[in-house]
Amino acid sequence: MKTFIIILIAFCSSLTGNAQTFVADKASANTFDLANAIIYVDAADHQLVQTAARHLQADLEKVLQKKLPLVNKKPATADALIIIGSVDKSPIIKELDISKKLNTQDLAKQWEGYQIKTFKNPFAGIKQALVISGSDRRGTAYGVFELSRQAGVSPWYWWADVPVKGKTNIFVNNNITISDAPKVKFRGIFINDEAPALSSWTREKNGGFNHKLYEKVFELMLRLKANYLWPTMWGNAFYDDDTLNIKKAEEYGIVIGTSHHEPLMRAHDEWRRYGQGKWNYDSNAKVLQQFWHGGMQRATNEKIVSIGMRGDGDEPMTEETATALLERIVAEQRKIITDVTGKPAEQTPQLWALYKEVQDYYDKGMRVPDDVTLLLSDDNWGNIRRLPKPEEKDRKGGYGIYYHFDYVGGPRNYKWINTNPIPRVWEQ
Repeated sequence: MKTFIIILIAFCSSLTGNAQTFVADKASANTFDLANAIIYVDAADHQLVQTAARHLQADLEKVLQKKLPLVNKKPATADALIIIGSVDKSPIIKELDISKKLNTQDLAKQWEGYQIKTFKNPFAGIKQALVISGSDRRGTAYGVFELSRQAGVSPWYWWADVPVKGKTNIFVNNNITISDAPKVKFRGIFINDEAPALSSWTREKNGGFNHKLYEKVFELMLRLKANYLWPTMWGNAFYDDDTLNIKKAEEYGIVIGTSHHEPLMRAHDEWRRYGQGKWNYDSNAKVLQQFWHGGMQRATNEKIVSIGMRGDGDEPMTEETATALLERIVAEQRKIITDVTGKPAEQTPQLWALYKEVQDYYDKGMRVPDDVTLLLSDDNWGNIRRLPKPEEKDRKGGYGIYYHFDYVGGPRNYKWINTNPIPRVWEQ
């Protein structure tokens, strides 16, 4: 799969479409009940898979008003068993594949794919099974949260207080196989223009933009089948404000990036905190290189690294389009990436955001290496400024879209209502 990114500065709904329905409204000869099921996830599986299983247990408790057992060893007997596992880590999924009860060959080739399958007698003593298998840790989590959604727990149960309708039974269809995988590789949001509404609220509730807030954001993203975040930046710094932020990102499998004017995993506010001299590469290159080097060293999690440079505080770097200077900056940033990771730069996902005046550099002929994703942009009002031409050759790094649902800046701010109607967004 080529790299494609969509980053929206507002929360988004599921980007993979509507999955097939496997939860039934009522009992029939072709259903079985999960009301007394046991949830089984192997202890050897990914941390995210373990986390998703715990969320499923809590979700089903909201629906059934009772807590289903969650175990790490295969039970000897069960009327119904919910088996959760990734193709790359789960011994039980491998066992089911070897026994021909599952076929994971195609699934294993996918990015974030999942398969949900129901069948009888997976093992001696187990009458019915619902198996959620994923190609990787996020694919498995998406499958788990799809069960939660179809059982009656909205992705927005916490953020929007969507009520969960209680049930005595959760019936699922027998002998079904459904699968899903995203068409866009990275799908996410930029929590931008977050003050005063979100910033005031989270200071009151959580003490700031810390791991308590981000854990809820990450959970929502997974429930919506998203995987990528540009964190808040108005006076905030994801890595510097709370050392547990990075750990929560890893636990929830969320890929972290930084915005269009925050190179090499450094938040803009960190320059105010720790920078020395001017944010000017011509006169202060050595200090900036050391600053960026520290950002790359710290970001040991899964990430997409923004490259390039804009001026201090979301402004143009120079009055004119200084192509030679920006090309030198990109080359030296990629050398930092290589030095820190010990791998060729092309093995670390990167993007160059063609936002505002930066698109002028591209339009005047500047190019970056083929492995770098070109993040195209709208005009801040929801109109896409540029798309790849049909005759352009494929890029290894692919393309992305940076799209605004709200905006703070000239000529006019809009941030309190959904200014862009969803049908127009879809058309764009």
